[in-house]
Amino acid sequence: MVAHSDGPVVPVQTRSERFTSTDRDAFPAVEGWESEWKLSPVDKLRDLIDGDLDGSPYVIQYPEVEGTAVEWIDRTDARVGAAGVPEERASANGWSTFEKALSISVSGAAGPLTVTRAALSSAPKAAHVVIEAAANASGLVVLDSRGSASLSENVEILVAAGADLTVVSLQEWDADARHLASHFARVGKDAKLTHIVVSLGGAIVRVNPSAHLAEEGSDAELLGVYFADAGQHLEQRVYVHHDAPHTRSRVTYKGALNGEGARTVWVGDVLIGPNATGTDTYEQNRNLVLSEGTRADSIPNLEIQTGDIVGAGHASATGRFDDEHLFYLQSRGIPEAEARRLVVLGFLLEVVHRIPEPTLQARLVEALIAELESAS
Repeated sequence: MVAHSDGPVVPVQTRSERFTSTDRDAFPAVEGWESEWKLSPVDKLRDLIDGDLDGSPYVIQYPEVEGTAVEWIDRTDARVGAAGVPEERASANGWSTFEKALSISVSGAAGPLTVTRAALSSAPKAAHVVIEAAANASGLVVLDSRGSASLSENVEILVAAGADLTVVSLQEWDADARHLASHFARVGKDAKLTHIVVSLGGAIVRVNPSAHLAEEGSDAELLGVYFADAGQHLEQRVYVHHDAPHTRSRVTYKGALNGEGARTVWVGDVLIGPNATGTDTYEQNRNLVLSEGTRADSIPNLEIQTGDIVGAGHASATGRFDDEHLFYLQSRGIPEAEARRLVVLGFLLEVVHRIPEPTLQARLVEALIAELESAS
């Protein structure tokens, strides 16, 4: 046996041991074969991964909502970096470049807050968002993204002890938009985070949420719904780290694909650490294929480092319509095209109905109906 010319090479043994840094140049160049990039259209993202980004503050719109505060904070603020640190080069590029972070704070029993960005333009840009729920606070924060964009961003979510926070990341970009996002959440003692990703628009959208269940009794529900049209690439890589006793997580992502070249990627990683006794976790991804020429990659992973757990499991399925459902609806006089729309809509609305805001629910139902009408 001859030693490798570069010295001993030890692969990463567990998900939590991945290299992290806020410095883009600390990461090697992205070649496209790496596990975190091999399913992504890297050549179409080079400027966001390697290029210079505009990190200046941008135009946002939001209403005044009791119990919430929105402001720009310096990158030296103590909250920046408190939820997580980049694990890959594109995320670190955005982190290295942003000038000020958008801070969204929730205290008490806050009303729902929607922060809209719709004027980013197509120039490559970096952004950083910090969402913080104070101890025992409750609220809903919606990040509503529209228009054209070429964006690399990091979103940090801090959920203090006893808080109950819902964050919705809504991507309804224009057809030419590209969006790379890493979301880092830290969930405190007896706190709960509901994190919902809705990806409908954009040419390439890659949203990677991670939740660190850092203290006893913390709870996370990570949900997602997406609809990929012809030529559209929608990707999400989910990571849940159970790091404390008696923590709970549920991951449910559901998507539909229609049209030549429609592509979705879902990778789910759940790590139950050695101190996470009493963990209760389950992750699943379901994809509904509506036409030929589509591709859905679905990869669930589960890593368990303690035997003292309540339960852990994962599931993945990709398939076409359930003919029995169609037959049932058609037997009651519903035309085939309408029956198909009802089946798909029912499949996707499981996630939409988890959003605790009726107006947004109705808006997303209309958007999904529009997607289905264009698919028929």
